[in-house]
Amino acid sequence: MRIDAHQHFWSLARGDYGWLTADLDPIYRDFLPDDLAPMLKAAGIDGTILVQAAPTVAETRFMLSLADATPFVKGVVGWVDFEAPTAAWQIADLAAHPALVGLRPMIQDIADPEWMLGDALTPAFDALQANGLTFDALTLPHHLPVLRRLLRRHPAMRVVIDHGSKPIIRDHVMEGWGEEMRALAEETSAFCKLSGLVTEAAPDWSPDDLQPYVRHLLQTFGPNRLIWGSDWPVCTLASTYERWLETTDALLHDLTPEQKAAVMGENAARAYTLTTEA
Repeated sequence: MRIDAHQHFWSLARGDYGWLTADLDPIYRDFLPDDLAPMLKAAGIDGTILVQAAPTVAETRFMLSLADATPFVKGVVGWVDFEAPTAAWQIADLAAHPALVGLRPMIQDIADPEWMLGDALTPAFDALQANGLTFDALTLPHHLPVLRRLLRRHPAMRVVIDHGSKPIIRDHVMEGWGEEMRALAEETSAFCKLSGLVTEAAPDWSPDDLQPYVRHLLQTFGPNRLIWGSDWPVCTLASTYERWLETTDALLHDLTPEQKAAVMGENAARAYTLTTEA
C-alpha cells in the first residue's frame, strides 16, 4: 500500500485558516478531495493521511467528515488546544472517531520555543497516548533540542517529525539541524517525514539541492523510519505533485525495493497504526 502521509484540504469559507492569506495566491482557494483524487490515481497512491491546517477543533471535525466520505483518506491528524483544561476530554471524544490517528499542535507558529514543555500540557500528552494516537511534531530546527527533552519525558509516545523539521535548504544550512536530527534518531524511536522540503528550498531548486538533506535523514533515521508525504497543496508553491514524486524516486534510487516500499507506505502504516489493506 502506497500512502501519501501528509496532505491537506481546506475550504476558505470556514474562516479558521489564519496563515492562509491572499499573498499565497496559488493556494488561496478551496482544495478538496476531488482536486487530489486524479493525482493520486496517476501516481499510484492508495491512501493518504489528512493533516490539520487550522488550530481549531471545528476543523478537525470537518476533516473527519471528509474522511467519512472519502475512501482514500486512511487517517486524520487533527488539533486540540493542549493547554485547555478540557484537552484530555476533547482528545478522548475525538479519538472515538476511527479515522483520527494523531494530533498536531502548530508548534512552528508558537512564539515560545519551549512551549511544548509546559506542565499544563502533560494531561494532553498523556491522553494522546492513552487513546492510541500519534504526535505530529511540526517543528523548526531551533525546536529540536526542546523536542528531545519532551521525548525523554514521554519515551513511549509515538512521534512523527513533520517535514524533516524544515531545514533551511535555501541557504544550504546543515549545521545545528544535522546534529540535532542525528541525536533524535539515535535517542528516540521517532519517525520523520520526507515531505515539505521543496518549499524550504530556493525557488529554482533542483534535486541536487535536496540531496544532502535526504541523505542525512536516510543515514540517521534509516529507511524504516522515514515516511513519504507530498504536503499537497502547500507543495504547489514550489513543485507539482508529479515533480515531487519523481524527485523522491531519484533521491531514493539507492534503496532496495523493500526499503523504498517502507518509505512509500509501510512506515506510515506503522506510525499511524493503519490497516495495510489497499
